[in-house]
Amino acid sequence: MATTRTATTQWKGALIDGSGTVSLDTSGVGTFEVTWASRSQEAGGKTSPEELIAAAHSSCFSMALSHGLAGAGTPPESLETSADVTFQPGEGITGIVLTVKGRVPGISAEQFAEAAETAKANCPVSKALTGTLITLNAELL
Repeated sequence: MATTRTATTQWKGALIDGSGTVSLDTSGVGTFEVTWASRSQEAGGKTSPEELIAAAHSSCFSMALSHGLAGAGTPPESLETSADVTFQPGEGITGIVLTVKGRVPGISAEQFAEAAETAKANCPVSKALTGTLITLNAELL
């Protein structure tokens, strides 16, 4: 069954001096302030599209890796994934670095790295971001 998730942004003013809010409508978990400065300089307690992409990518990748490991008979005890999305004003998103640390009994570091590469290639968010260079660091704890 397909699902649809919705977020809404309300924006006022021009890009540089304007501001907005983005609400996570489907879950209702929050509304967050967003500005050009929070995107191109310091966050200052506000979010950015890139931070929201990072959240989506790290969670999707973790789910895909967990599923792949469990399917191979080695479910993880834990995974910690961060996604660093780099934004260059005037150019756009220039790259994403996924870093995962996992506790997975019964596999080698090489097997973990291979499973992580498969998850990176197959998670739906990675697929949606195929125009962006995505690199991966995987560490078995």
